[in-house]
Amino acid sequence: MFDGLSFMLTTIVQIGRSPFPRFSVVVAGVFISACSGSRVPAPVSQDEGVSFAAHSWLDAAVDLESPFRLPLGTGIDTIRFLDARVEIEFSRELARYPFRPESASQLESEVRRRVSPYLMGRDLELYSMGVPIRQLVPNVFRPPGAAVDSARLARTEARPAPLVTPLDRAVSPTRGLADRYVAMWHSHGWYYDHTADRWMWQRPRVFQTVEDLLPLSFTLPYVGPMLEKAGAHVFFARERDPQRNMVVVDNDDPGAGGRIVFSDSSAWLAGTGPGFSIGEIPYAGGLNPFSTGSFLQIAGDADESAWLQWIPDIPETGDYAVYVSYASLDDSIDDADYAVYHAGGRTRFRVNQRIGGSTWIYLGTFRFDAGSNASGGSVRLSNRSETPDGLVSADAVRFGGGMGLIARGGRPGKRPRFMEGARYHLQYSGMPDSLVFDLNGGEDDYRDDYQSRGEWVNYLRGSPFGPNRDRRAAGLGIPVDVSLAFHTDAGITGPDSTIGTLSIYSVYGADSTRAFPDGVSRFANRDLADIVQTEIVHDLRVLYDSTWRRRSLYDGQYSESFRPNVPSMLLELLSHQNFWDMRYALDPRFRFDASRAIYKGILKFLAQHHGFSYVVQPLPVTHFQARSDGPSSVVLSWRPTVDPMEPTATPDRFVVYTRVDSAGFDNGRLVSETSVRIEGLEAESVYSFRVTAANSGGEGFESETLSVYTGSAGSRKVLIINGFDRVAAPASLTAGSLTGFADFWDQGVPDRRDLGYTGSQFSFDSRLPWIDDDAPGHGASHGDFDTRVLAGNTFDYPYLHGDAIRAAGFSFDSASDESVEAGLVDLSSYDVVDLILGEEKTTYWPRSGREPEFEALPSAMRARLSDYAHGGGALFVSGAFIGTDLFSAKHDSAGHRVFADSVLHIKWITDHAARLGGVHLSNATFAERVFRFRFNTELGEAVYAVESPDGLGPVGEGASVLMRYDENNLGAGVGYHGQHRAVTLGFPFETVNYRADRRHLMRLVLDFLSR
Repeated sequence: MFDGLSFMLTTIVQIGRSPFPRFSVVVAGVFISACSGSRVPAPVSQDEGVSFAAHSWLDAAVDLESPFRLPLGTGIDTIRFLDARVEIEFSRELARYPFRPESASQLESEVRRRVSPYLMGRDLELYSMGVPIRQLVPNVFRPPGAAVDSARLARTEARPAPLVTPLDRAVSPTRGLADRYVAMWHSHGWYYDHTADRWMWQRPRVFQTVEDLLPLSFTLPYVGPMLEKAGAHVFFARERDPQRNMVVVDNDDPGAGGRIVFSDSSAWLAGTGPGFSIGEIPYAGGLNPFSTGSFLQIAGDADESAWLQWIPDIPETGDYAVYVSYASLDDSIDDADYAVYHAGGRTRFRVNQRIGGSTWIYLGTFRFDAGSNASGGSVRLSNRSETPDGLVSADAVRFGGGMGLIARGGRPGKRPRFMEGARYHLQYSGMPDSLVFDLNGGEDDYRDDYQSRGEWVNYLRGSPFGPNRDRRAAGLGIPVDVSLAFHTDAGITGPDSTIGTLSIYSVYGADSTRAFPDGVSRFANRDLADIVQTEIVHDLRVLYDSTWRRRSLYDGQYSESFRPNVPSMLLELLSHQNFWDMRYALDPRFRFDASRAIYKGILKFLAQHHGFSYVVQPLPVTHFQARSDGPSSVVLSWRPTVDPMEPTATPDRFVVYTRVDSAGFDNGRLVSETSVRIEGLEAESVYSFRVTAANSGGEGFESETLSVYTGSAGSRKVLIINGFDRVAAPASLTAGSLTGFADFWDQGVPDRRDLGYTGSQFSFDSRLPWIDDDAPGHGASHGDFDTRVLAGNTFDYPYLHGDAIRAAGFSFDSASDESVEAGLVDLSSYDVVDLILGEEKTTYWPRSGREPEFEALPSAMRARLSDYAHGGGALFVSGAFIGTDLFSAKHDSAGHRVFADSVLHIKWITDHAARLGGVHLSNATFAERVFRFRFNTELGEAVYAVESPDGLGPVGEGASVLMRYDENNLGAGVGYHGQHRAVTLGFPFETVNYRADRRHLMRLVLDFLSR
């Protein structure tokens, strides 16, 4: 490198998939010492000529005379002059560029053009990171027929039987991720700071969340399930279950959380070696609960001769993750027969007990009713096995995630365990302290937390890939294929631009070599990081922001990237400190799509790495409807969703899941068409259904839930239309230097539930600086909801409405709004139509290029309902933004106003009409008796909060106010009785707090509409 020259080159890389655009250079600053009036001395030999020309090319790039764009800090480290070629070694910064064959050729051609007069027939090779730049192209992006780097492909190995095999799953992926193992974690977590003697977050609360929670809003509801639906086994370094309750049933203390029932207790013998014991909670900082107890064992039998059953005492009805534990012995069986009995029935699993012993093994998440009920809440283990000479072992079974139970500074963290850092979960999961979670003598939980994650991956896999302090440690024998550290980054950019996505990997391991213990090149890490980043940037540019920034492919010695002895990467998806990034990050639609990109990137990497062809799982179905057909059958129909970005994501089969009344869903039935008739429905029960699309790559996410009920012969019939599809980020405020999230206007709508909300933003001045994590300046937010899981749109409101309709003596079907708008449902065959609008309203994207979504009453729906009403129908419509959306300036059209006037017979008075949610009836023709009730206006776990109900007034003869808000007597509901009938509520019916009140209100509404 020539004297006195230092380069500062910025990277603003605009990269799609392929072909990549040409480089160009943007200069941030250049500092040059003059040398005889020239930057580089004139050449006096051929080799000096090459050096002169190469540096001149780089110099020209700095002066914007080159079409290439170089990463920050790129320079020339070395020029090697060999007999047959010249090798120019660029600094490692060049490798931050995601090379493709085209871009590598472009760079080579440009440099060769400059240096060719001095080559004298010698070849030219460009290097970075010690390899030719063409070797920086991931195998998956090389053209067909091109040589691949076999050194970075997985070695053929004998793999054990799958750890967990679901036996009742309707879909078994053959071209997805079956028998692949993914270890992952999401950011930091609640931890104990020894210096401050305080439990705290590792990052600041900004923009209504904290980085310790924000990434889990992607991984837990989306990334993890997507990988599992593709067939992968997914392990989390932090607790995955947000359930605050935890019940453990263990042979050492079976009465602590339930009981154990044996077919023959004498057949189960005490095992040799340690097992789990509940012990005294909270645990000391180094205690391993899997070393303080015992386990049971029995010989396997081709025909079941013994079983035992763990029966928990479930404290509260809800969803609980189920984990089993056992001992892995020299003669353990690989087909242990487990069955989980839950509110939806029985789900069976085969577990390979030869691997994964002495920790918690996740089976699935199921709904359990409160109490102790063997048939509706238990786990059963049989000694049935195809290896009758082997041993079946039985230790503890855990239901739910629970609260923090590791004491630091003499006290536990008092947060749900899923919020805590990995260090505490790994201790509770039986990891050895000195090899995994206690690497700093018990004095630095902060460092232990991020250092433990990679070592946990290594312990899962075990020798020779074991923890770096002892790679020969046996570990758990789980053949982890890949690990993902998911973070968000700090950083602030302009008022309307994003920081973008950074991908970090390490080509050197903890032993300072470039190979994994089996000899595979750690450049596989770079391939993984590139493929995942490419997938994310491409999808986000197509779907959200064409200017989404692709940041570096960064090779760095981060614990989470260099410690794992398997292919690994650290993802910084976006900046949690940058307002524009967070406008996307708080949007559930963005979370789903970014997560899908991560899943696809991992899928494509593993397909290339292991040499199999892949298929991407389908998107959720649409146009769903459920119609009863006689007293004991129902007809379901739907349409698949086309994924224009993934041609393989086409469904060729579907799975229909069924729930009876308030129980859980069953294991599903596989169908090949887009409709199905289901027979044998029992009278007087509400049946609910979900549908997923599937293919050989796996199963997509669930549809909304639709319900049906057939009452007595001749009963009147209601069609429930689920028009509440909206999920959204909170409202944004942009007013000069004041920017942020104004949840006092609109809190947004979580998808099912929100796991990462800490509290409202209170600091809106973008000029305020960050001081420390407790005073982070712009974006600073409250922490009053730190420990809460908040309800969102469950997409299950037809059941809740239907329960009240059944109580009123009516039958009902249900349908999605898309199916009604498409004309697939005959509204005229129903006595009443109940349209659920919840918090549906027109929702705009941060960038204006995409059409808005979630209009409450789009033209197609207005047309269908108008025809139905003018034919003498009866409408019940409820939602928080009906008037707001119809009378919005953005919808200032005659069609909107005509519909409000002539169909609903309402006028809009105001939004934010009430804060307390109290309502009383005010019209004797609607109800003679006094009736008061409340709908929910507070954030909580039961039902979403209504922050902005509409105030409504009547329009025209026959219209009147039926009910009013207690606090101001504004109209809360309007009824119309004329040529047709209509009741419109300015709040969502499903948010009425008590079931009895919902049932009474629905009866009054249906009586009014049926007169």
